[in-house]
Amino acid sequence: MTQILNEVRRYASAGWQHKWKALLLAWVVCIAGWAYVYTLPNQYRSSARIHADADAILGQVLSGIAVDNRPSGQVETLQRTLFSRPNLERVAARTGLDLRADSAASREAMLSRLESSLRLGLQTRNLFTITYTDTDARMSRDVVQALLTLFMERATANDRQQMENARNFVNQQIQAYEIQLREAEQRRAEFRARYADLLPSETGGGATGLEQARQRLLTNRGNLQDAVARRERLKQELEQTPQVLRAGEGGTGNPALAEAERTLRELRLQYTDAHPAVAAARARVAEARALGGGGGGGGTIRNPLYEQIRTRLLDADAQIGTLERQVRQEQANVERLEALARTVPQLQAQFANMDRDYSVLRRSYEELLERRESVQLAGAARSEAERVRLEVVDPPTVPLAPIGPNRLLLGTAVLLAGLGAGAGLALLFVLLDRSFYTVTDLRKLGLPVIGSISSTEPARSQRFAAFAFACGFGLLIFAYGMVTAGGPALIARIPNLVARFVA
Repeated sequence: MTQILNEVRRYASAGWQHKWKALLLAWVVCIAGWAYVYTLPNQYRSSARIHADADAILGQVLSGIAVDNRPSGQVETLQRTLFSRPNLERVAARTGLDLRADSAASREAMLSRLESSLRLGLQTRNLFTITYTDTDARMSRDVVQALLTLFMERATANDRQQMENARNFVNQQIQAYEIQLREAEQRRAEFRARYADLLPSETGGGATGLEQARQRLLTNRGNLQDAVARRERLKQELEQTPQVLRAGEGGTGNPALAEAERTLRELRLQYTDAHPAVAAARARVAEARALGGGGGGGGTIRNPLYEQIRTRLLDADAQIGTLERQVRQEQANVERLEALARTVPQLQAQFANMDRDYSVLRRSYEELLERRESVQLAGAARSEAERVRLEVVDPPTVPLAPIGPNRLLLGTAVLLAGLGAGAGLALLFVLLDRSFYTVTDLRKLGLPVIGSISSTEPARSQRFAAFAFACGFGLLIFAYGMVTAGGPALIARIPNLVARFVA
């Protein structure tokens, strides 16, 4: 502890030797700093408070059926875009701020300062403030008033203009999509007409023309087989039927035989000869002939059943010829389509891509139609209903007192900087000085110290030097008080006061 006190005493004694240099540097630093603080212009701040009342009831009614159904979103958009570059240029032109700029660079700097000095503060969800700080009190009020007017204008007219622009844009897009949709429909129709037999039919259950042709070929072949089988049965029946009948046979004299033969003919048209029903019908015909064989001889007549069967046989031959021709035609058509399908392997992929593009265009077109209805409904709501109501709670006024700069804080900082600079200079000289100021410094050399004297300077001179240093330091503190307490304004009024006193 004693060693620390000795070091402090040594530095104090050594620093006292350089007191005038330290005091002079402190004065220089403080005078330069206070001059700068004094030249700083006053800052005036003006503000305004606005209340934006959004119509939440109408927003709930339009929810899901109209675009921009949140009126609060409209207010938020206005707040975010209030300090945009075009708005700042309008404010500068309306308030005369642009007259401060005489070049492109100075105009850019002026707009940057304007943007940095503006503040938009949110107090509540619907209550916010606009604040601007400037060296001119009236200019600060004019800038806030211009921004307030611009905000009110944009909340009314600009919103409708944006809605009109949106409506025009949607209509233009709808017209463009109509043209593209018609072109896509035309390409799709031409492609389908060119390859109609190889593409799925819209009315045929999705089957292609080739598949339909194959199905018709199978159907005609089945009909041809049925017709051939029917002709064979008719031939067998014709062979078993006599061409002539004896008088009374098969006529009105034996009705049981006629009925049995008629039943047999009908069954043969439906079934083959091996069918049990046909076999039973033949047995009844034979039984009827046996019972009526002895009844009446006489002449012969042509059997009408034979002629009927023969006529049916001719019809069956004609039908078989027609079916054979149809089978040949369908077979040739199937072979042609199969050859065409082999030559166009990517036809289905091309049509699928074309159909997908058409579907995308049609879906986008329908969405645009729905969007146009939403825009029209939202536009009607904005034009016929006041969705956002703006109210100026506190209008901007011309500030009477400046809010800055804080000369007390700046003057104190300058004073501390000056004192620190002086103390630092004294400490620097002490570190560079190799003189001995205490007996302890001499004893550190290892030599015997006989004695010491306190100072060669007279006591009166020491007291005068201390008094002069105290006066210089006191004047420095007095100057600090003058700067921080409005002293420069009082000093500036001294010539006027003196002139009034002399007069």
